[in-house]
Amino acid sequence: MTQKLDTLEAALQAAFGDSLKSTVRALDEITITVPGAAYLATMQRLRDDPALKFEQLMDLCGVDYIDYRNQPWEGPRYAVVVHLLSLTHNWRVRVRVFAPDDDLPALASVNDVWSSANWFEREAFDLFGIIFEGHLDLRRILTDYGFIGHPMRKDFPVSGHVEMRYDAQKKRVIYQPVSIEPREVVPRVVREDRYGGLDH
Repeated sequence: MTQKLDTLEAALQAAFGDSLKSTVRALDEITITVPGAAYLATMQRLRDDPALKFEQLMDLCGVDYIDYRNQPWEGPRYAVVVHLLSLTHNWRVRVRVFAPDDDLPALASVNDVWSSANWFEREAFDLFGIIFEGHLDLRRILTDYGFIGHPMRKDFPVSGHVEMRYDAQKKRVIYQPVSIEPREVVPRVVREDRYGGLDH
């Protein structure tokens, strides 16, 4: 495994040189961080360069770094992490890219590079609010179309904003403010005086 990672790291260095923000090798994996402006070009090169040949996008997800490892985070808040697989060379790489604007996180879509990115990008948009420029069908995929907010953001309220239910009198689905009472969930210890036939 070490020799294969050495070869992959050398191929990445030859292809990108100092244009990568970082290259981290840990737990028998390589993670590269690319600048947001170079994201699409980097991904196309990762696919097309014969020395790299990452033909398959395995996963793409959003990450909210606002409170990373329970510590304040310095730097951009939202990132996209992509896992790529090369069937030709039998190796993998993880690519991380930060959206430059926290108020309106946006990155280029890689849907034209790998069609499998389509639903993954829609999921990251739905759950984190990351916009993928150039995506032809960027709409919610897991939450309802009328849903307000992005539920995987770390500042999203635990109980949400609105709830949906069927109203039998109106004979339709209605939306209303969340009616869950905030409560503290603490386990109760029940002790009976004569539990098990013993006196306590």
